[in-house]
Amino acid sequence: MKVCVLLSGGMDSVAAFYEVLATYEVAACLSFDYGAKHNAREIPFAKLHADRNGVLHQIIPLDFMNRLFKSDLLQSGGDIPDGHYAEESMKQTVVPFRNGIMLAIATGYAESIGAEGLVIAAHSGDHAIYPDCREPFMQAMAAAMGEGTYAKIQLLRPFIAMDKAAIARRGVQLGIDFSETWSCYKGGEIHCGVCGTCVERREAFILAGLPDPTLYEQTPELPDLPYRE
Repeated sequence: MKVCVLLSGGMDSVAAFYEVLATYEVAACLSFDYGAKHNAREIPFAKLHADRNGVLHQIIPLDFMNRLFKSDLLQSGGDIPDGHYAEESMKQTVVPFRNGIMLAIATGYAESIGAEGLVIAAHSGDHAIYPDCREPFMQAMAAAMGEGTYAKIQLLRPFIAMDKAAIARRGVQLGIDFSETWSCYKGGEIHCGVCGTCVERREAFILAGLPDPTLYEQTPELPDLPYRE
């Protein structure tokens, strides 16, 4: 099957890219520049991995999202909150219907180049605060993609039964150097270590029993998950 991979340059998407390289014909990797504070740090890693494996890398600009949407994840928004990914404060980083928009565009592109599937790194640890990361949304979107294309484009989720720690372990098995990925939503020179994505990244390596190759500005004690308190 010929597929396109949604490749942001983060841990999950890079691991998903390498996971499917041996199984499918990867026609292209797609990155979306939608005005997030960390796009400039993340997208170069997507290009690095695509180029390294001889796969076409397409950057799709979605600057209207930064201009018109409300989210602290965007350059037009406020400060990125610190704390655990699952905390209510992290709702400030939700970009409304981001995955729906990106999947719709990627579906049109995939059908245009003769691909039959899209690969997304959705996983079992995706968070309740992000409605368009939940599996019911993914199932509904998959149905719409299939019904709305002549090619019956499939939405492939190789990590849907895995959490982020399992993805970290799998990535190491695949030979991935995770220092060549980006997570921090603040988009500074190095990972801050305290925003929700940094906390999740640090936690994943600890739970996986793996050394974390990431350079952080600070590494205070990790906060408990809110539902564990």
